[in-house]
Amino acid sequence: MSERDRVFRGKLKQSGIFSFTDFYEFLYDTLMDENFEVYETKYAELKKGTDSKNVEINWRTEKAIPGSNYFKFIIGVRWLVLGLKKTKVKRGEQEITMDSGTIDIDFTADLIKDPNDNWEKPFLSFIRKIYDKFIIRSRIEDYEAKLFEEINDILSQARAFLAIEGQHNY
Repeated sequence: MSERDRVFRGKLKQSGIFSFTDFYEFLYDTLMDENFEVYETKYAELKKGTDSKNVEINWRTEKAIPGSNYFKFIIGVRWLVLGLKKTKVKRGEQEITMDSGTIDIDFTADLIKDPNDNWEKPFLSFIRKIYDKFIIRSRIEDYEAKLFEEINDILSQARAFLAIEGQHNY
């Protein structure tokens, strides 16, 4: 059975004016640019009154490590958007439609060892523990550090995107 090591757990939360569609596409494209496969496992909208809604989205992303079939990166992204509604704002002389609400996104990053369950049998499982602990320990630590850097970079880019959106004078 594969083993999962939690490397990162973080949160991004922001309230204000933004473009939900643009941010959704930006985060999706950022993950794809980092060679993650993105699977949307849940999308739910709950109408709140006549003009606002809450949105819940779950993504599961996977990234195979080149040259290794023993490791895989998994990132979980859980979106919760509260009070999402359209609002008109002025940008210079133009009036444009944007979204307002609260974005709350939870990120988790896991290093998966033996994702294909090649070491599943009892004796091989015992050997794998020795292999992980004594033979490839530094490689595991290197992959954990690499995944930590990647998820921190993705989170920083997402925060920067929302900060730039929030800096416009509306």
